[in-house]
Amino acid sequence: MIIFEKIRFKNFLSYGNTWTEINLNEAKDTLIVGENGAGKSTFLDALSYGLYMKPFRKINNPQLVNSINKKHLAVEVEFRVGSNSFKVCRGHAPRMFEVYQNGVLLNQDSHTKDYQRILEQSILKMSYKSFTQIVVLGSRNFTPFMQLSTADRRVVIEDLLDIQIFSTMASLLKDRVSENKNVLQKLDYDIHLLEEKILHIEKYIEKQREAKNEDAADIQNVIEGKTADLETLQNASMKLQHQVNELLSEVKDEQAVQARSDKYLQLEKQITDKVRALKKKQSFYETNDHCPTCEQDIDNEFKAKETTAIQGSVDESEEGLARLESELTELSATLVSYRQTNQEISKLQEQISIANSKGVGIREFITELEAHVKDIKDNNQEDAQANGEQDKLQEELETCKTQRVDLRRNQVVLNTATTLLRDTGIKARIIKQYVPVMNKLINKYLAAMEFFVDFNLDDNFKETIRSRHRDEFSYASFSEGEKMRIDLALLFTWRAIAKLKNSASTNLLIMDEIFDSSLDAGGTDEFLKIIKELTSDTNIIIISHKTDQLLDKFTNVIRFEKTKNFSRVA
Repeated sequence: MIIFEKIRFKNFLSYGNTWTEINLNEAKDTLIVGENGAGKSTFLDALSYGLYMKPFRKINNPQLVNSINKKHLAVEVEFRVGSNSFKVCRGHAPRMFEVYQNGVLLNQDSHTKDYQRILEQSILKMSYKSFTQIVVLGSRNFTPFMQLSTADRRVVIEDLLDIQIFSTMASLLKDRVSENKNVLQKLDYDIHLLEEKILHIEKYIEKQREAKNEDAADIQNVIEGKTADLETLQNASMKLQHQVNELLSEVKDEQAVQARSDKYLQLEKQITDKVRALKKKQSFYETNDHCPTCEQDIDNEFKAKETTAIQGSVDESEEGLARLESELTELSATLVSYRQTNQEISKLQEQISIANSKGVGIREFITELEAHVKDIKDNNQEDAQANGEQDKLQEELETCKTQRVDLRRNQVVLNTATTLLRDTGIKARIIKQYVPVMNKLINKYLAAMEFFVDFNLDDNFKETIRSRHRDEFSYASFSEGEKMRIDLALLFTWRAIAKLKNSASTNLLIMDEIFDSSLDAGGTDEFLKIIKELTSDTNIIIISHKTDQLLDKFTNVIRFEKTKNFSRVA
């Protein structure tokens, strides 16, 4: 049984950098009150976060950090399980997650997810889903058992019956089955490979015995064929080299032609610049009658003389430019031809390189074949070595076959275990035994709350609800007050089953604002009486706004208030 003793938190939502501490094992009944926004329900978020790394309400973890201080969120939860005391410390900004057992920090070498799994499965033995069904009953941010999916209902029931170990075993078994299958497949492959090797050696030995000299002759024929191939390659390479030499002679003056072309291009630019300057000067005389510098008139006869002289120079330069461009065109064509020739040379040289590489490979192959021929003729111990290798492989084959037999036996056992560990196997049988007990308890608690219906869960956790007149109802068809009675009956049932199985049982029951609905004073008193009667061995914590109606009905009252944007215990 889990005995929750204390929770401490700071910088959590509206709480500041001062520790807020709540004793969870101080009184049998505790009322937590305060105005809206005072932070009453925050301790429930802190408890859920401390244990499961997620708050009870739907709030992202980074948003849990106090918005004013913005760092050093910390939650500490202390509890006992049997003779062992535990403390869980969790924080954000910076992140922190530590679990202490009897004051000693548990090994933190594992990944955070694995560390959390140890806390839930080995210490608490209660998942988050079970926590929300066994420890907490709320009017908001709470999904009643009746609204859970079939899979989530199964998780809760398995926690209660302490049979989640079978799911863990099934998961581990799945890995074992997969590993066994993989090893078996590898063994099958190894056996096949060994048989192939043995067959190959047998054929090799037989062939050696029958035709050692014939093999040598065959290899010699291959050598001769490869020698001929090598000679063909060498002749082809020589022809290609001859073509390269001829092409190289064609482009031997490429550099001189390029230099001449560059010189002509420079001269072309100079003449072009000169013509541009002459035309500019000519345009000046044609468009101006006065000197822009001295502002004197320019004589028309002088202008005509200068213009004529300039035009003569322009004509002469343009004639030279035309001859130069013609020469450049020829040079350019020659250079293009040279480039094409060089490309052809490169292709031929590449072919020569490929032929030479092939020749090297053929020479190496010929050398290997010649060495092999020598080994065939000189090695008289080869048959004995082959026989020894065959014996070694045969021994390995027998070992592999023996291992395969063992693995196939294991496979049968593992398959049988897999069948037993399915949801329809052992777990189904255990659940089937407890379903009548659950139904009996549910109806007992419903009757205690004066809600007389016949409520039954089947083996798949689907419900059937009938009235005394055998009319069938659905959970959704009931009023909120009736739904609350069903939710309470289920909660008390789960807690009773947990206590019976000593699985997920706990001293703590938190009810968040369940009395703040449409219940009147009489209804509130009735529900409170029922709850106290049915939970005499439990520490009940009620969170409520109904201060006036509930204040005098609890032995312990904790009042929360908000001052200067921070929540605290008053």
